[in-house]
Amino acid sequence: MTEKYLAQPDLDFIAQLRELGGETLKKCYQCATCSVACPIAPEDSPFPRKEMIAASWGLKDRLIKNGDIWLCHQCGDCTDLCPRGAAPGDVLSAVRSAAITEYATPKVFANAVNDPKKLPFVIGIPALWFALLAFITTQMGGTMEKIFHAVFGDFLGGRLHWSHSPEVAEGAEKIIAHADFVSTWFVDLTFVPTAIFVTVVFFLGLKNFLNDIHENAVLEGKTDKTTLDYKAFFQALVRIIPTVLKHDKFNECEANKDRATPHMMVLYSFIGLFIVTAVCGIMLYVFKNAGPYPQWNPIKWLANIAGVALVIGSGMMIKSRLDKGKNQLTAYKDWFILGVVFALGLTGMLSEMTRLAKMEYITYFMYYLHLISIFLLFFFLPYSKMAHLVYRLTAMAYAEYGNRK
Repeated sequence: MTEKYLAQPDLDFIAQLRELGGETLKKCYQCATCSVACPIAPEDSPFPRKEMIAASWGLKDRLIKNGDIWLCHQCGDCTDLCPRGAAPGDVLSAVRSAAITEYATPKVFANAVNDPKKLPFVIGIPALWFALLAFITTQMGGTMEKIFHAVFGDFLGGRLHWSHSPEVAEGAEKIIAHADFVSTWFVDLTFVPTAIFVTVVFFLGLKNFLNDIHENAVLEGKTDKTTLDYKAFFQALVRIIPTVLKHDKFNECEANKDRATPHMMVLYSFIGLFIVTAVCGIMLYVFKNAGPYPQWNPIKWLANIAGVALVIGSGMMIKSRLDKGKNQLTAYKDWFILGVVFALGLTGMLSEMTRLAKMEYITYFMYYLHLISIFLLFFFLPYSKMAHLVYRLTAMAYAEYGNRK
């Protein structure tokens, strides 16, 4: 016997979805064209028809806990073929943003990143912070040197130093280093705690998320697993990694098949930049080899290639959104993350180019903007659209684990 379910519409949730880009949700008249058209929906309880019903009724609990909203890649096939212009892909994108907010802690950051009125504060706070660090680095170097050695002078045999700038022989030309503008210590003391904070937020969110999508899958008969086996789930996660890296799901779509290339460029550029950051950290703190490194260094090649790929990939995404216009609704949440990613790549490349051109003050300013962009991306990772990297991966792994066909 089918379990009885008392529908409890949430009008505030409907309003939230509309603000997040799902303003067409009430146009759906349940013809099921979207579920038939979707090339990646499982045959077992396909989407997005049932999600459109839940959205139009404001059934928040049914939607937020539904792992299927993350299996959707917003390829656009359903939106193109919808006879009423209900744009199911845009509605599910709005639902995903609402889910990110629901699982994020504290929610004030998620609300801020989705509210254009809060943008001055979102950008202004890290801008002031890095300006303060730049002032201390450039104007108080002698004082910081004394404080640093008073605290850490004997630590590791006195091998720790305040300045990570490269040594220059007497009479030699000055080497421009971004560490002279904002100390590497300040950068790491900002971003290491940020990384820990983001990891904790994701851990807390994913714990609830995984339990919720399992509960929903059991309730709707979308899995043959009655319990959640974390070991088996991790094995399923490993199995779907190639699918993600090859963007197989994107390539199954038709309407927006061209999105696969820029998405892959951005994904692999982030992987490359992560490797660069890790290697540079090891070189600095383990081998005491401070940058900047020469252009023939392999890690510099990887950094430059990844940086160019990030600029081109994110630029192609922005152009695609502009070209489609009304055919693909782009909400503030979309422009925010696209702008941050593009700014991250562009300021990084300009910081490098102006440094090589010996434009000292311009390169410092570009590095300042680059640090702000990095902070905006990583601090708001669990709260912005970028969180789909984690939640979609988890949902795809659960579908594999649950034998969803």
